[in-house]
Amino acid sequence: QVQLVESGGGLVQAGGSVRLSCAASRSIFSTEVVGWYRQAPGKQRELVASISTYGRTSYADSVKGRFTISRDNARNTVFLQMNLLKPEDTAVYYCNVRSVVGGYTYWGQGTQVTVSS
Repeated sequence: QVQLVESGGGLVQAGGSVRLSCAASRSIFSTEVVGWYRQAPGKQRELVASISTYGRTSYADSVKGRFTISRDNARNTVFLQMNLLKPEDTAVYYCNVRSVVGGYTYWGQGTQVTVSS
């Protein structure tokens, strides 16, 4: 069991930057992957970035070159640095922990990011 708390969202102009944080209540196991998802009104929730215990990262094509996922294992925190923001990045962003072998997943409460043109 783990609790996840996102923070750092807000209103930003197109072309600007925001850094989101996901604080976990415990260390992340080697069998778990941390991901950032987003959901815009009327759309399905989509995976935008993920990172493994060993630092392996993956990104959605729509954010490659603009977003960077990273982690501070000592503080049980994962970050999402978002640069060159576009209005289409507007969404609620969620932190997720998924077990590769245990068949469970946990979600944070989400944080709103709004990009104005």
